Amino acid sequence: MLEIMIILSWITILAIGLMLYALSRQIGVLHERIKPVGALSMGKALQVGESAPFFRETSLTGGMASVGGINADGRATLVFFMSSTCPVCKNLLPLLKKMGRQESQWLRLVFSSDGHEVEHRELISEYELHDYPYLLSTEIGLAYQISKLPYGVLIAPQGYVAAHGLINNREHIESLFEAYDASTKEVVHVEQLAG
Repeated sequence: MLEIMIILSWITILAIGLMLYALSRQIGVLHERIKPVGALSMGKALQVGESAPFFRETSLTGGMASVGGINADGRATLVFFMSSTCPVCKNLLPLLKKMGRQESQWLRLVFSSDGHEVEHRELISEYELHDYPYLLSTEIGLAYQISKLPYGVLIAPQGYVAAHGLINNREHIESLFEAYDASTKEVVHVEQLAG
């Protein structure tokens, strides 16, 4: 009798193990099928299509840099709002630098934060951000209504907000680019209809 109970227990354990394996495979399949939802846009932020607030500030990497307004070189601007103490922000820096180089024909990358200058200079040095404008200004974050980090605002060359959202991974950054592409096509279509 005891032997039968032990055998039934082992059969039950093996069956549960097989079901767990099958369930984990199904979760993996579902995970592959679900598309990324894109960057999360916070409720109080600027709306797409609104004029981006204009700032001209001294960059920690040298010179003056502007955010918002019409960009004379015809490139869009991705403003990456971050914190020197944010681990997710730090993890995204190498990816942002790579994307900034790859997309440099149409995109200008600007980092923005607030806090103690010394910490940010150390971050710039550690992550080799010397090639990008790095603005240290509480006013920029307030004007763009940034409430969570890391956050990205993509500004069209014409000076309007083309896309924005919380950024936690590559897919979120790419979703900003896709939204920008869609908004650019919309503007071209409207101009063609008007012309």
